[in-house]
Amino acid sequence: MSNVFEDDPEILDIRSRLEDDDSEVRRIALLELSDLASDEHVPLIVAALCDPVPAVRVEAAHALEAFETDEGIAGLIQLLDDADTLVRDAAAESLQNLKRPASAALLLPHIQAAGAFKKVALLRALRELRAQDSFSPAQQALGDGDAAVRREAVLVLGYLKRLQALPALTRLAASDPEAEVRRAAIGALGFASHEGVLPSLLLGLKDEAWQVREEAATMLGKLQLHAALEHLIAALHDAYWQVRLRAARALGRLRDQRAVQALVALLDQPVSNLRKEVALALGEIASPEALPALQNMQHDPDPEVRKSVRLAINQIGLARG
Repeated sequence: MSNVFEDDPEILDIRSRLEDDDSEVRRIALLELSDLASDEHVPLIVAALCDPVPAVRVEAAHALEAFETDEGIAGLIQLLDDADTLVRDAAAESLQNLKRPASAALLLPHIQAAGAFKKVALLRALRELRAQDSFSPAQQALGDGDAAVRREAVLVLGYLKRLQALPALTRLAASDPEAEVRRAAIGALGFASHEGVLPSLLLGLKDEAWQVREEAATMLGKLQLHAALEHLIAALHDAYWQVRLRAARALGRLRDQRAVQALVALLDQPVSNLRKEVALALGEIASPEALPALQNMQHDPDPEVRKSVRLAINQIGLARG
């Protein structure tokens, strides 16, 4: 390994400081190394993963985020079992930033026997990699007793966009005991992009947790499912403004004139973000029927609302020719 460093004075200096008795010197050396090093210097960082001081191990885990070598990934996976919480968190964060699809093969063998924290970290790292080999481990993790594990497994399946996952996702969206899992399942169904998910999304609009209802409204708009029109209009009366906002946004994407009066009725809501979203939705629909109400909103106290109102009025004018 010494041949790698013999011609680089800066790396040689850092290597010397990595062996200093002062842990803060070692930590700063790692910080500098992450800016200067290339893949061939990763062994120096990996060696620091065994440092006796947690702060140094944390810095080493963060330093490895800049690289994606097999050796570095193996070291980060090992750190997920570290005794220190901050070290484990740092390793999980770095793994979450993996980009190379081939890296999935290094993560998958560790999932089945992992504890909840480690399993969540591995599944979260796999999500963005979208490796098809992740399908079976993620599907198995749907039955895990830990809600965070089930949520991450749902998200992996959503990103993979495999029709085989729809029955399990539909079941979790409707009946998982944890709202965070139901919300994730609703979001994953939104990746399906076909009308077969409509019943599940409509059921989500009636979920007891407002976060699930909010996600269902979002997905109905994303998929532009016109059969959901009346249900989204009803959601404009939800007890939570966040749900009303997403329903308004979804109706704007549907561009159905039948939603105009229900949207106009929300222009006097006290939440400025909601008024802004309603104005934008009315602009998308571009019905002259909304013009008088929008014109009355041109002096709204919120500048963002006024901007959205002007945009909506312009859109209606363009649509009228």
